[in-house]
Amino acid sequence: MNVAPASEGKSSRFRPGAGGTLPSHRRPTLKKAKINSKRLYIKAIRDAFIKLHPWYAIKNPVMFLVWLGTLVTLVFTIAPNLLGPAPENHPHIVYGLLTAILFLTVWLANFAEALALGRGQAQADVLQTTKSEAIAKKLASDGTITEVPASSLRAGDTIYLVAGDIIPADGKVIMGVASVDESLISGEAVPILKESGNHVASSVIGGTHIISDELIVRITSDPDQGFIDQMIALLAGTTRRKTPGEITLMIFLTVLSLLSLLVVMTLPAFAHYVGIPVSVPILIALLVAVMPTTIGGLFNTISIAAMNGVAQFNIIATSGEALEACADITTVIFDKTRTITFGNRLAQEFIPLNGHSLEEMANVALAASVFDDTSEAKSITRVAQSLGGRLDFDLNQAVGVKFSEDTRMSGTNFDRGHKARKGAVGAIKEFIRLCNGQAPAELNSVCQKISQQGGTPLAVCLDEEIYGVIYLKDIIKPGIREACQQLGYMGIKTIMLSGDNLITTSVIANLAGVNDFIGEATPEDKVSIIHTEQAAGQVVGMIGDGSNDAPALLKANVGVAMNTGSQTAKEAADIIDLDSDPTKLIDLVSMSRNVVVTRGGLTIFSLANDITKYFVIIPLIFTAAHLQGLNIMNLSSLNSAVISILIYNAVTIPALIPLTLRGVEVKYLPTSQLLLRHLLIYGLGGIIASLFAIKFIDMLIATTDWG
Repeated sequence: MNVAPASEGKSSRFRPGAGGTLPSHRRPTLKKAKINSKRLYIKAIRDAFIKLHPWYAIKNPVMFLVWLGTLVTLVFTIAPNLLGPAPENHPHIVYGLLTAILFLTVWLANFAEALALGRGQAQADVLQTTKSEAIAKKLASDGTITEVPASSLRAGDTIYLVAGDIIPADGKVIMGVASVDESLISGEAVPILKESGNHVASSVIGGTHIISDELIVRITSDPDQGFIDQMIALLAGTTRRKTPGEITLMIFLTVLSLLSLLVVMTLPAFAHYVGIPVSVPILIALLVAVMPTTIGGLFNTISIAAMNGVAQFNIIATSGEALEACADITTVIFDKTRTITFGNRLAQEFIPLNGHSLEEMANVALAASVFDDTSEAKSITRVAQSLGGRLDFDLNQAVGVKFSEDTRMSGTNFDRGHKARKGAVGAIKEFIRLCNGQAPAELNSVCQKISQQGGTPLAVCLDEEIYGVIYLKDIIKPGIREACQQLGYMGIKTIMLSGDNLITTSVIANLAGVNDFIGEATPEDKVSIIHTEQAAGQVVGMIGDGSNDAPALLKANVGVAMNTGSQTAKEAADIIDLDSDPTKLIDLVSMSRNVVVTRGGLTIFSLANDITKYFVIIPLIFTAAHLQGLNIMNLSSLNSAVISILIYNAVTIPALIPLTLRGVEVKYLPTSQLLLRHLLIYGLGGIIASLFAIKFIDMLIATTDWG
């Protein structure tokens, strides 16, 4: 099939089944998300200098005080006698060294943040390149095809795709079956089969590409609103806002810094009283030494690395607040269909009732499914045809009746006013009652038997008479039981909700290993259950995919939607899982707790350092007043101690960058045990590390004549 580029103003007419592939010289290829480490570090070094601009510096109050201190010490380096004779020996060298160390401290904090941002931006650039290279074959209503840039597509447009094409935007398959490579997004090398009518496998993502056959796709997202665009914004950090936890910690660190400032401001009076001259640069160095500069310098890096980690797990978090809230989840509510199970229910068996034969039941089932394009209906059609089912009416004179949450059934109205229906047993019972019919005595026992096997009974009727029951079988997603056990180990209660009858729901719940279940649940019930849990003090996470789950997703503290779900569910959710894998919740909770634990661990480490530095350096000021006993570490001098502490401050930041980017290992322990563990590792460890490091640096400085 030859398709003329849009720039030439030519088009071709669509012919279903034309197939084929693009010529090799025109076939687009996807770039792999491989990060160039050398380029990444060079960019981070450059960006660290750019972030020295006051507009960037003032956003971090702790490091902004260090930034201001650097300017002041620079002035005294140039003019050491600005406020009178400098009390130190070699003031140019001492003040210059203080200025260099303070500058390096600010720059290294900027470098850590720039490196974290750069890692995300590098991955975003790969996705952006793929997005910008995509070309679409737009299909007009008259069947003509025109090549247009992907950026010109709008929601509702229809495109034609063949093997080798990059899918230009998010969409839904409306015709065809094809294998799609989603490895750039999901990392999975196995192609995924996409087909129309399959709720689970009809969604396609912009940036992935067709590797066989052909599809017709209706675009579902406008430019800059698709999955790729959201992922780019997430990785690039353009949509990141500070979370409540971050704001609280920043306020805490700012208050500590201001208290440190007040303490240092009182030192000149005490120093003058005992006859010890202390210069302004030394006071600034003392301030930086006792401020929480370590956690202040790595503060933004922790959160940025966490958001990048979310993207690596093929998850879109609409905000940092949503990710942070996952750490506090105590109850998880799962919708059953397409969350616990694949939701791709297939007909396993036809069970005729009321004395009807299999063929008679097959005829009615086929009639009720002829206008239904769901995978469930297609499986019913296949079984019905294999049993000899046939249509004995004119399709052109028939009208399809779509399934709805209210009626819970679908079917066909055809000649002479006949009505064929298939649907939930309760709904079909009500339908035939309104037609003056009566359910057969054996209906309940048959339905109970199917339910006890974990299947879903689907009744089939023609007018006022039930012809039989279809045994629909759904499959539980792999790893669900293990995931529920893991969530229990993490202290999280699991509840499954289902619109199925109680027996079916109980069987699936037992297989899935959830703590509790509720059957025959309506959308209103889901919201009510979440409200009840929240009223009991629980933090609730809701996982669903259907439009009827949207109110519950909005009500929950954290709403997680499957990517295979409806657009309404995705818009209502806080987090979207590209892989539609509910076991991913473990990763979400772990990553969120990892952020909290990392932030807490580094805060304790930083405070432990500050306490140690305070009790080392403050007494040292008074050693000149014949109080040598206060110099418990036997440091060489006040200048040497101050310089040693500042050097330790500066080198701690790059030393902790790998831990910040990777995160602290999460241990699922009671809060008291976790706090004790942190105090031992990061508290006691911070004290010991700072004591040894400061003494070692002081010994090196003591070998010079200006220390």
